[in-house]
Amino acid sequence: MTPAINLLKKKKVLYTVHQYKHDSSVESYGLEAAKKLAVDAHRIYKTLVVSLSDKTLAVAIISVESNLSLKLVAKALKSKKASMAGVEDVLRSTGYVLGGVSPLGQKKKLKTIIDESAQSFESIYVSAGQRGLEVEISPFDLAELTQARFVEIINPAV
Repeated sequence: MTPAINLLKKKKVLYTVHQYKHDSSVESYGLEAAKKLAVDAHRIYKTLVVSLSDKTLAVAIISVESNLSLKLVAKALKSKKASMAGVEDVLRSTGYVLGGVSPLGQKKKLKTIIDESAQSFESIYVSAGQRGLEVEISPFDLAELTQARFVEIINPAV
C-alpha cells in the first residue's frame, strides 16, 4: 500500500482504487490513466508542486486536460509569483516520483489548492502514489484531507 491509500484507510474515507499497467513510453500520465481506465479525462486530476516567491512549496490540483496558470496560483496563495518546482524538490517534499505524485500522504504538509472545476463532479481520480495507480474520491473529501480550498487556477480555454 502507498502512503496515500494508508491515509484514506486511517481516515475511513470512501474511495476506490483503480490500477492499470503503466507504459513507460507515455508522455502524459494523466491522459494514459483516462484512456486505460475508460474515464472522462476531465475527471482525472494531476498533482502539481509549485515553488512560491518565498521558496516554499505548494500543491495545485487540476484536471489533466487543463493547463495550470502560475499567475492564478500565485494570486491564490498570496505570493508575488509561482513556478514549477524542480524534480528533486518534488521528490524530497512529497516522497513521490513524477507521474505518481499523490496529493495524499505526502512527507511534508504543503499548502494545497484544487481547481474549482473539481466541485462539479461527484468523484474525481487522483494519483494513489505510484504510476498506474489512481484513487477515486469525492473532491470535497480530498479538500478536507489536504486542508485545501477550491479556486480558479487554470488558464482559460483559448
